[in-house]
Parts: sequence; structure tokens; C-alpha cells
Amino acid sequence: MNHPVCPSMGVEEEFLLVDPDTGLPQMRNSAVISSATELGVSLQLELSQCQIETNSPVCWDSNGLRTHLLEARRLAAAAAARNGSRLLATGTPPAGPARMPVSDSDRYRAMAKRFGTLALEQGICGCHVHVDVPDRESRVQVCNHVRPWLPTLLALSANSPLHRGIDSGFASWRTILWSRWPVSGPPPYFQSADAYDELVAMLVDCDCLLDERMVYWDIRPSSHLPTVEVRVCDVMPTVDQTVLVATLVRALVMTAVSAVERGDDPPAVELATLRIANWMAARDGLSGLGLDPRTAQPVPCTRRVELLLDHVRDALDELGESRRVEAALRCELERGNGAIWQRNALANSRSIGEVVRSATERTLEHCEPLPA
Repeated sequence: MNHPVCPSMGVEEEFLLVDPDTGLPQMRNSAVISSATELGVSLQLELSQCQIETNSPVCWDSNGLRTHLLEARRLAAAAAARNGSRLLATGTPPAGPARMPVSDSDRYRAMAKRFGTLALEQGICGCHVHVDVPDRESRVQVCNHVRPWLPTLLALSANSPLHRGIDSGFASWRTILWSRWPVSGPPPYFQSADAYDELVAMLVDCDCLLDERMVYWDIRPSSHLPTVEVRVCDVMPTVDQTVLVATLVRALVMTAVSAVERGDDPPAVELATLRIANWMAARDGLSGLGLDPRTAQPVPCTRRVELLLDHVRDALDELGESRRVEAALRCELERGNGAIWQRNALANSRSIGEVVRSATERTLEHCEPLPA
């Protein structure tokens, strides 16, 4: 490959605010955001009042990204603590009510009015990775090349088995809840940027979306940045897991850019096949079988991870990340993803509250002590 400069990346992480004693969601995001401003960090509202979001700056290497994510979690947790809450990195609230009020903004009130229970039953947390691709037409084609690998990224990041006090039976219940929205899950194949724009315009015109920002596909050309945005992942328990997945996404995009520059056709993957592969990844995570969308054949989930690593190896070499990523993936496959950790914690403690307490501690793994 020939990249004069490797592309920059950035990460958005969504978190829950929970009661330190009960583990239940707390509707305090406006107050927490105000406290965060006093601490010098900018947080964003999310749809439910129990959620906040952090955004990293543009980063050029994994070390810089890790530093920024650790500091963002540390300061967000400090702002939460000032308001009697803890910061929790799980894809769904492990316990709590089915319906939660939307955040105090005109946009979220409009979404609640338009989409009703869908908006009130949200409260789910993802991780979004942006990778710089300056040309818009190339961004759409990169999405076509990356989409077969979305289920593998989901399997690695799955971190939401528990919801409303029970095991959902899925490694990523967030994915299933998310799939109820009109434009979510794996995207279709697009011949061109014009074809993408035409479909989005139709969806807005027919009142399925408020605007382009509600295109919630698992990968998309960003609506406001010159980036490809991968949105398939649950928020991950630790910063190191987030950095691992972000580095894989960056390498996937670099590999896809090279394929586009060569004029290679993307894999011919039917949307129905990709949706089934995504559903299987949401159900099983890193356990059991997955579906390889390129062949429509069942493959052990761990083998899909190995195939992903082979696919992006040249890009990882160019980034100088091959050894680090290989070691991190070995550790992840041995230890398990967030869903496996949550289930083990529940089996050991038999208490959802204890799982939440332990998960809030894990959310701040390797973070410096909180400021007073």
C-alpha cells in the first residue's frame, strides 16, 4: 500500500450514569455535563437522560488515542461523582425501567414525539470510530468494502447481555434494541455517493427520519465530517479494548481505501446475509459459530477474528501496530469480551447490583485517580 500519511481517527464513547448503591440508571446528564464543563471536559447529551457521550480529538496513533480516552473517562466519572452517580460502560443498563425520559433538547423531544416508545426505551450505549477519508465518493465505496467485517467487530465489542435485571440471551442486546429503528443495522450496498444521497433524501421525505443525522447504519459516511464512521460496536468495558477495536477499524478503512484506489470490486454480499451474520454476532459474540458474509458459511467466531487480522495485516504493518494488535487479540480471545465478563460476574456474585459496581470500576481501569 502507498499512504503518504496514515489517516487520522477519532472515537465517541457513550456511557450510562448509575446509582452507586443500586446500580439503577440516574437521570442526571444535564447536571453531569455542567460539572464536566467546570472540570475542563466537554460532554454531550445523548437521547436518554441517563446517558452522556465523550468525543476524542483527532488522533494520529493509538497511544495518543488511549491517553485521550483515559482522561475523558476519568473526568466524566469525576463529573458524575459530583452529582452522586457513577460512570458505567455497558451497552445496555443491566437493571432499570423499560422507559426513561429523553434528554432536555429540542431535537430529542422531537424524536420522542415522532418515534414514541422507540425513543423512550433507548438508553443504549455504543462506540463510534471515525477514520479520515477526504473524498466523499471514496467514503461510500469504503463502506461497501468494510461492511462484510461489521459482524466481527460486533462480536469483539459485544458488551450488553444483561437488561432489566435478566440475561437477554444475547451477547449484544443493544444491537437488537437498536434494530427497531427505521435506518439501523448493516447498510445496503451503494453504487455511488449519489445513490446514497438519493436513498437518504427519500427516507427524510417520507418522514422516516428527522434528517440525515438519523442515518444510524452500522457504517456510514459521516454527515458532518470527512470520515467513515463505524457505529456497530457496543461501548466497551475498558479503554484498552476500545483502542484495540479502533485500531482494527482504522486498518480496515486503510485496506478498503487501497482496494478502491486499485479499482477492486467490493465483496458481493447480500444485505439479507449480512443482517443474519450481524444477528448471529449479536446473539453469540465470541462464543460459538458466526457467519462469514462473504461465503455465507458458518465459521467459528474466533476464526472470523483470525480472518480479520489476516485481511488488515498490511495496514497494521504500515501503522506499526501488528505486534500490539496480535497480542491484544490473543488476550481478548482468552479473557473474553464484555458480555462474557458480565455473565461470569453475575454467576459469581448472583447480584446485578454487584455486577454493575464491578463494571463501574472496570470502566476506569488504568485511569488516574479522580480529581476532588
